[in-house]
Amino acid sequence: MVPPAYRFERIEALKTGADFALKIGVKDVVTHVGFIPENPVDPEYLGVVNAVRYVAEHCKRNGQYFLFETGQETPVTLKRIIQDVGLDNLGINLDPANLLLYGRANPVDALDVFGEYVRGVHAKDGQYPTDGRNLGEEKPLGQGRVNFPLLIERLKQLSYKGAITIEREISGEQQIKDIQDAKEMLEKLIL
Repeated sequence: MVPPAYRFERIEALKTGADFALKIGVKDVVTHVGFIPENPVDPEYLGVVNAVRYVAEHCKRNGQYFLFETGQETPVTLKRIIQDVGLDNLGINLDPANLLLYGRANPVDALDVFGEYVRGVHAKDGQYPTDGRNLGEEKPLGQGRVNFPLLIERLKQLSYKGAITIEREISGEQQIKDIQDAKEMLEKLIL
């Protein structure tokens, strides 16, 4: 929703998606909003705030939450836009690997900034970018930089009771194995 040239089209697509989600009983609508300007006085920032508010108001009328998927913006920017939009149906879907892959934050530390807004969590691991041009690399759970024992502990401290969805963005037999291994690892940490 950041580029003005595509904003209206993307707002309409999100509203349509939210309406479909409502029909099938989905309460949380999650998306990457885009590269939200870090500077709150950037001329584009207010336009993004208004666009998010418009979609969030639509979701609120549907009895839904509108969640920001982490990754493209810093934790402070996410918290700022949630506060600036000012609605009580906004939240965050924490993808800890995305925070690393985009070089935005340590996911455990990010919870200190926006933890109270987390309504969904992806179990995905990764590395920080290393060459200045490309995203970091996704890894199997436990083989990247996300400290899952500490992350799960912090989520418990925040009284998080929502889903932890395993995400592995490869395909084939290795994906299945990685998901099974992740499930086993998470079961030990969650109990």
